[in-house]
Amino acid sequence: MKNDLILFEDYKIRRLYDEKTETWYFSVVDIVKVLTQQTDFQKARNYWKVLKNRLKKEGNQSVTKCNRLKLQAADGKKYLTDVANAETILRLIQSIPSPKAEPIKLWLAKVGYERIQEMADPEKSLDRARETWKKHGRSKKWIQQRMLGQETRNKLTDYWKNHNIKETKEFAILTNIIHQEWTDITVKQHKNLKGLKTQNLRDHMSEAELIFTALAELSTRQVAESSEATGMAENKVAAKTGGGIAKQARLELEEKTQKKVVSKENYLPPEIPQRLPGKDEC
Repeated sequence: MKNDLILFEDYKIRRLYDEKTETWYFSVVDIVKVLTQQTDFQKARNYWKVLKNRLKKEGNQSVTKCNRLKLQAADGKKYLTDVANAETILRLIQSIPSPKAEPIKLWLAKVGYERIQEMADPEKSLDRARETWKKHGRSKKWIQQRMLGQETRNKLTDYWKNHNIKETKEFAILTNIIHQEWTDITVKQHKNLKGLKTQNLRDHMSEAELIFTALAELSTRQVAESSEATGMAENKVAAKTGGGIAKQARLELEEKTQKKVVSKENYLPPEIPQRLPGKDEC
């Protein structure tokens, strides 16, 4: 778990990054402070306590998806605190009437959670992603391939959802199987190769890597559909087969070109070497 602290206007919001699930968890009380425009931590915590009890009585599942993790408090010590991922935070926002609701939704998107607004307006989310990639220097061809790859990915995850595959954990397992089959390395190893930490691997893939990822996921879906794969056991078989199809294509291309498809190339900004202080600056 990686601790972090970010700012929304004048409010400090604590969060934790879970490397296993590649998920950010935000402090619920800190989000409540923003929504209620309350600077007093104790009052915000009491507000959340009352709201949580009310939501539980109403049978709202958002509360049950809140985890308790240790976050650093103002006194420097760590205490168990209610935290939630971005999607759960979005649902909680709906329960608190606040003029800060829309601004904090946009803020969550800016810190890497554009996907939470897709349900409300998918087209806006796609346009925002396209503009972000442009600003980061991606070519028109790369952006087109990234969008096509995302469409292929969405069709695969839609199939999984409809065939007894649980989101997040099982999605990650199957994705890793596909990835390891076609690349011969895990998703984590691929990220390490590119020097990535919390960044999205696909956003740092070369055009070739995007194409082969899409081929592996397209093949997986079509294999799964042909056998009507249901549940983890059957979909694991489809994932290995689909990834294997892309691997054969990769090996053939590499033999012809004498160039590796999987690379350490990324789109990270170049590191600026730190200047040592001058004699009069110490």
